[in-house]
Amino acid sequence: QVQLVDSGGRAVQAGDSLRLSCVGSGRTFSQYVIGWFRQAPGLDREFVAAISHSGINTYYADSVKGRFTISRDNAKNMVFLQMDNLKPEDTGHYTCAASWSEPNYSRPSFYPYWGQGTQVIVSS
Repeated sequence: QVQLVDSGGRAVQAGDSLRLSCVGSGRTFSQYVIGWFRQAPGLDREFVAAISHSGINTYYADSVKGRFTISRDNAKNMVFLQMDNLKPEDTGHYTCAASWSEPNYSRPSFYPYWGQGTQVIVSS
């Protein structure tokens, strides 16, 4: 089991950058795939990015490719989501999650552990 705490969200202007952080508890953190998901008001939760347990493989939603970068530091039990050139459509509640299943990296139902989320607001 792993507990996740995410942070770093705030209100910014379009074009700005933000870095979200996800800290995990426990000695098994490095064995999990970590994903970031977001949810905007009235919309379903959507996949944003994921990183394999080793950090070698990264995955992105088409809408964020080239702008967002996911990385991890297993020595510190941390995963980061660097978000550059933010757009108003990036606004949402961002949550990190942990999964055992890398092939299903984009599917929320395969993530049993979730952080509490952090709010990102991008104004134009």
